[in-house]
Amino acid sequence: MESRFHDILLSILNELDYPTDRIIVQIPKNPDHGDFTTNYPMINAKQIGKTPMEIASTIAEKVTSLSDEFIDSIEPIAPGFINVKINKGILSSGLEQIVESDGDFGKSEIGKNKSVLVEFVSANPTGPLTVGHGRNAILGDTVCNILEWNGFNINREYYFNNAGRQMRVLGESVYVRYMELLGEKMEIPEGGYEGLYIKDIAEMIFNKHSSGLKGDTENPIFKKTAEEYIFSDIEKTLDKIGLKFDSFFNENTLYDNKDIDSVISELKEKDLIYEKDGATWFRATKAGRDVDRVIIKSTGEPTYRLPDIAYHRDKFNRNFDMMVDVFGADHMDAYPDVLAAIDALGYESDKVKVLIHQFVTVLKDGEPVKMSTRKANFISLDSLIDEVGPDVTRFFFIMRSMNTHLNFDLDLAKEHSDANPVFYLQYAHARCCNMIRRYEGELDSLDLSVLKYLENDIESQLISKLLKFPEVIKKCSDTLEPQNLSNYLAELSSTFHSYYARERVIDPENKDLTDARIYLVNAIRIVIRNGLNVLGVSAPERM
Repeated sequence: MESRFHDILLSILNELDYPTDRIIVQIPKNPDHGDFTTNYPMINAKQIGKTPMEIASTIAEKVTSLSDEFIDSIEPIAPGFINVKINKGILSSGLEQIVESDGDFGKSEIGKNKSVLVEFVSANPTGPLTVGHGRNAILGDTVCNILEWNGFNINREYYFNNAGRQMRVLGESVYVRYMELLGEKMEIPEGGYEGLYIKDIAEMIFNKHSSGLKGDTENPIFKKTAEEYIFSDIEKTLDKIGLKFDSFFNENTLYDNKDIDSVISELKEKDLIYEKDGATWFRATKAGRDVDRVIIKSTGEPTYRLPDIAYHRDKFNRNFDMMVDVFGADHMDAYPDVLAAIDALGYESDKVKVLIHQFVTVLKDGEPVKMSTRKANFISLDSLIDEVGPDVTRFFFIMRSMNTHLNFDLDLAKEHSDANPVFYLQYAHARCCNMIRRYEGELDSLDLSVLKYLENDIESQLISKLLKFPEVIKKCSDTLEPQNLSNYLAELSSTFHSYYARERVIDPENKDLTDARIYLVNAIRIVIRNGLNVLGVSAPERM
């Protein structure tokens, strides 16, 4: 609906030879101001060289002369706005479309026959998932849902990083705890892991092998057991928030099949590799970056950029139409180097969309909870889900832009009141369901001619908001920003709660109006439920 008025406005502006690069169409907060409003005259007056009201009046006259059935009235408003009301018949037919489409309303086929690989979480199996991993997980999964609603074929992938120094130190940390069970006093290695889960893993090994591994520092069983134990724990946590991966990519594969060596060879052929100070460097400056980067340390150990380059090359070789990487802010500096190398190797890096999310602070009693993965004094994602529930966990992680730091307020998350945005939204759905249960008629056989009685401004505003849902889903697909959907649902719920407070939906003395309003309520229920489904949040029918 919004886009239709935008297109009408664009056509008029082209006819008037007015600039078209700044057109903003919005749904006004006050329903008395119409179904749509634009401030176009105000923000373009200087460039056009006329007063905002002159521009507003000219545009309004042109739109009126079109006699488009979509528009009921258009009015220039000082100091330079244009307010539009839509034909009620158009709104009614849109309402029918929602109810008829039901669970499919909002879906599109813009991604039909296109495949997308979305890589997210990809946490090293060195400890339980933290709240930071939680933001990554839910952002990635919701992006997948959004793309699926737009017809894309999605593959959710977890890059299983079980190589490198961190994993070696993990094994050493377990060995120290194992030796302590044998009565030996040892120090955790520098940068080692001190959580209670390390003791649990050591105890598992001790129960199975007793003292048989004493002094066998290099035995791979310590690292392997820790890896399996921790990753099993990670999978259980992800299952609690309804997250299932389609594929797992093991970093060791890149070494076993010689992809790492192949990448080095290809970069050498392009004069993008050199040796310095005993290390191997990627000549990133030749590939368009500001500085060169070490990709193999003087110790012979690769930095994470090298396997990441090989991994992304593997993604391209699997012929996906698009690849999405979901990273934390600590990857901000590294991923452009990887994409520069990918370009240099002859691949189109613009097929890779990188989503960077900022860090998370957990607040309790208004104060930040200090967290350190290595010291293990952190709130795990698992315990957070247990404390506030999967719905609240999911919604809180995607209700703010990924580009902003997220304060996860535990006290607010546990509230069962209108202050909690998840409760407020789910209660709107439950309220719709309750009214439909109380309705004594038959929704399926309702005479749709009664929809003409939906004539007050807040009803028009509600219908306009409902019909905007497909545009919101499409926009989320274009921008890969789920908070646009959570914001939309919050606005819709707020308008619905206001409507419920103002108007009597079920009126025994006015059957036609009751029928019409119940039909509207049912459409609201459908859109809220569909939106919550995309977010991976439940839509309870009773609360």
